[in-house]
Amino acid sequence: MGIEAIKGLKPELIWKRFFEITQVPRPSKKEEKIREYVRNFAKENNFKMKEDKVGNIVIHVPAVKGYEKSPTVVLQGHLDMVCEKNKGTKHDFDNDPIEIYRDGDWITAKGTTLGADNGIGVAAGLAIATDKTAVHGPLEILCTIDEETGMTGVNELQKGFIKGKTLLNLDSEEDGAFYVGCSGGQDTLGYFDIEYARARKGTVAFELMVTGLKGGHSGLDIQNGRANAIRLLAQLLSEIEVPFQIAKLKGGSLRNAIPREAEAVILIKPEDKAKVAKTAREFVKKSLLEFATNDGGLNVKLKAMKERPGKVYKKEFADKIVKVLIAIPHGIMAMSPDIPDLVETSTNLATVTEENGKVKIGTSQRSSVESAKWNVTKMVCAVIELGGGKAVIGDSYPGWQPNMDSKLLQVSKNVYKKLFKKEPEIKAIHAGLETGLLGSKFPGLDMISFGPTIEGAHSPDERVNIKDVEKFYKLLKEILKTLK
Repeated sequence: MGIEAIKGLKPELIWKRFFEITQVPRPSKKEEKIREYVRNFAKENNFKMKEDKVGNIVIHVPAVKGYEKSPTVVLQGHLDMVCEKNKGTKHDFDNDPIEIYRDGDWITAKGTTLGADNGIGVAAGLAIATDKTAVHGPLEILCTIDEETGMTGVNELQKGFIKGKTLLNLDSEEDGAFYVGCSGGQDTLGYFDIEYARARKGTVAFELMVTGLKGGHSGLDIQNGRANAIRLLAQLLSEIEVPFQIAKLKGGSLRNAIPREAEAVILIKPEDKAKVAKTAREFVKKSLLEFATNDGGLNVKLKAMKERPGKVYKKEFADKIVKVLIAIPHGIMAMSPDIPDLVETSTNLATVTEENGKVKIGTSQRSSVESAKWNVTKMVCAVIELGGGKAVIGDSYPGWQPNMDSKLLQVSKNVYKKLFKKEPEIKAIHAGLETGLLGSKFPGLDMISFGPTIEGAHSPDERVNIKDVEKFYKLLKEILKTLK
């Protein structure tokens, strides 16, 4: 549908900017093209801007007449997007634009992530900058890079890059809510040296695939009880009763997404195919007793391969890896005792791949309590090391402690109530927002985070609600007007 998808949508300016952003490839760590788009935007509108050594950009937007002495407000969002697609979807995230279309009250994409996280937030900031009806003091539009795979951009921000002491993070995904806190995060990797053996004679190769699951954001969706494709694959492999060999394991694609698909290449005797297929069918039936309500699309496929690998995992190594994948914790570890229905601590079994003769297992931990984050990290490390692997702790970022006495929060609550005749929800989020690092980098920042309703973030089901985008933009304009 392309640009026709946004035809007639209001406010026109934010949808125009969002469509332009969807047409620019912007995978995490590959933001060169979207950074050029932002540079050109600043140049075309005669805005001053600066860029740091890692690629973060800040655009300086002058105040409207009469608001020159108002305090500077920072509008912040990230330029990169999660790149996920359904199996069979032909899309090159490095070069192809996102194919968007309208589905009733929603804007979504064909077989891929939409990139409303955080494209709609960046679009809002750019729209405000050129909106002749917007009333505001001096603005700094801060566009950071690589939020989705380690928050590299915000982590590398240097003192003095922004001057404002009031910051609106436009990277939340729930209409009617102001977020005032978030969890910190941690990546933990496991490396296992593959021990190889020869493939048995008389065997044939099959691809055993776990598919059809919802996946989703490893923070926002972890409380929804969705199935983990890697865990299910390991459990299925442990239930196969005929002799088999594993030649390859692969599952998941991103550390911050619950894996939707996983696969193993197995070698069996031709006459055992029916038994393995029966085991798979029975496994699906049993698993659906557990996940039918929360994730009922589970499917297991057994597909013959034309070529048979010459080498496979040694049996002892294969057994060990399967047990590690079953044992690594996944899901909610603790709920918040202070905020109702908020996940406090969780961990995600995210990926399994082969890399340079090693099986690499990727996990991520989250918690709003720093000690709890490290305790669950130690738990994951212990399982990896007990299984004979090497545990490596990767990127880490701090949480954002709520400030219920925030002046910005009080102003925003009053504006929301005036506009929509009801109280907004005040929440913390079980996901990493850049506000945690921003607060540590620039002490004294008064911050909130808000945005329109986005569902299915980090998955090909991602969609943004049309009506809520209009509300979001109206709210943003009124907050800026009131902050004079």
